[in-house]
Amino acid sequence: LLVGNVVNQAPHLFRAALAGVPFVDLMVTMCDPSIPLTTGEWEEWGNPNEPKYFDYMLSYSPIDQVRAQEYPSILITSGLHDPRVAYWEPAKWAQHLRAKRTNAPDDARKILLKMDLAAGHFSASDRYKYLRELAFDYAWMLDELGLADGKPTKSG
Repeated sequence: LLVGNVVNQAPHLFRAALAGVPFVDLMVTMCDPSIPLTTGEWEEWGNPNEPKYFDYMLSYSPIDQVRAQEYPSILITSGLHDPRVAYWEPAKWAQHLRAKRTNAPDDARKILLKMDLAAGHFSASDRYKYLRELAFDYAWMLDELGLADGKPTKSG
């Protein structure tokens, strides 16, 4: 929710963003009482099926606030078997971002989706697989910042 909103509201402040198992399709998820954890959250967040909460929640639902503008590089990671953030949420968000971004065709900033086909929420439970996933995230970020070789470079 946080990363999704900051890249929508102030994309110019970021060169890159890492969105790990992002909860970004707030309205679809929170309107469906059959999804685990949803009805329990209504007490804290409000029930978007009720008009008094709907517009407010829509105003900060990241997928619903994607607009035509330049976006930073974004690595979206998710797991196919995540019971909290269903795989279609990050996939749908990646597609919305790709469709609406106004970055030039030769812009190196990309919207990437990395779906782990064996993992649930927050990647692997195996310690070594978890460390490999973490290393991938760090390597991606360092590369995006021009620090992959250990030397800082100027970037746009």
